[in-house]
Amino acid sequence: MAVTLADLLATQSLHLMPAGTAKGNPDAPITWVASTELEDPLPFLSGGEVVLTTGLRQTSASTQRRFVRRVHEAGAVAIGFALGLTHRQVPAALLSEAEVLDLPVFEVPYETPFVAISRMVADAISADHYGKLERLLRDHQALAGSLLGGGGLPALLRALSVMVGTDVALFQYGTQLFSTRRGNGGGTWDQVPIATGLKDRCTLALAEPYERNAIVAYAQSLVSVELSNQAQRRAGDRRVVGQLLQDIIRGTLQGPDAVLRLNTVGIDAGRRQRVLLVQAVGGQRRALPTLPLPAAFEDGASGILDERLVVVVPDPKTSASAQRLGEQLSSYLHEAGLAANVGVGGSYAQPNGLRWSYFEAKEALTRGGRLNLPERLSLTSLLLASEDVPLADLAAEALQPLEAFDAAHGAELLSTLEAFLDLNGSVAAVAAALDLHRNSVRYRLAQIVELTGYDPALTADRVHLWLALAVRRMGTEAGA
Repeated sequence: MAVTLADLLATQSLHLMPAGTAKGNPDAPITWVASTELEDPLPFLSGGEVVLTTGLRQTSASTQRRFVRRVHEAGAVAIGFALGLTHRQVPAALLSEAEVLDLPVFEVPYETPFVAISRMVADAISADHYGKLERLLRDHQALAGSLLGGGGLPALLRALSVMVGTDVALFQYGTQLFSTRRGNGGGTWDQVPIATGLKDRCTLALAEPYERNAIVAYAQSLVSVELSNQAQRRAGDRRVVGQLLQDIIRGTLQGPDAVLRLNTVGIDAGRRQRVLLVQAVGGQRRALPTLPLPAAFEDGASGILDERLVVVVPDPKTSASAQRLGEQLSSYLHEAGLAANVGVGGSYAQPNGLRWSYFEAKEALTRGGRLNLPERLSLTSLLLASEDVPLADLAAEALQPLEAFDAAHGAELLSTLEAFLDLNGSVAAVAAALDLHRNSVRYRLAQIVELTGYDPALTADRVHLWLALAVRRMGTEAGA
């Protein structure tokens, strides 16, 4: 600990004696010893000093009182007055003013040189400094050991909490990752930023008041490095899982081999699994490979496929699980500041079920909401789950003539076809929806038949065109 006024006066070899009745704060730390014979020492003091003087220029009561006021104004701890040189005793005016301001005064006997007092304080300050350095080095080793000893960030933060004597918490993407405080964590918290290289608003929070020292800065650097390492590991794991899911979804990995490979990444194909797809907007897609997930998804696996985050989680046997999981993930993304949509698939077991859930989630995303829950397994999802069906070729063969004609003539045949199918083949409803004459609708339908060879008035052709439009719409969503 730093040397205090009480320590200084208790040093028997210095023979210092208190003078007057002013007590001040005997436990106030002494920052330095200043020797002065100036009438006004204020400009040369910074606070926390013991001011030593012989009173050479303090020859009148007024100068003595002014000297005390200026020393007090500077924030000094005490005045040491040397006897036997200019004064045989401490002047009464000086003591009187010191008592008014509660500034301690002590006598320095003739045989005690000022340098002895300065040396004692300097040695104590030096010892305190080295002691703090030793404690800091021990704390550095303890923090690093807690992190690398298997306890990870929770162990590091618990150790830091003990070192600074307060509760600590870590936040990333607006979510609390860890806290030593139970309950709601009220009160005032000091927010210390953590640099991770990501736009994740990562902060280390320390409950006020706490002991501020260099260990907090070291903890900042350790947390920063650990979170950056976690992000890199997460991105690597998601690349591997994404490649595996791609093989399963395309049907190139099936049967026992698929089950075994899924088990290696933490997906139990024997249990019902649910797929959630996260589709972010524009440049925010770059956050998906490293984005940490809420605790509810810790038992699952996640990967990157077609620039989407694929989250596979074991599904509880409750009807509300799809909505609950979707809402948790959607709310987390919103709080993290990401403009992203979530598509939720159904709950199925086995690799083929995983494929169906994926395509249901992908189809759900086409509805464009922030949260899109699964519907019953549709014809489109079933067909998309099979790589043997040339859906892209089907859509191109049926719709490219219309796209080319619309581009050349602005005929809006595609929008007319979509309206016709959405409105159950009602010419009158299409005319009202598009603000056209019924004969104009009939003319456009005739052009569609002529260009594609498919007649939307016939059931079989209508199904073909509807499926082509559904595949085209899902392809557009994938490229968005």
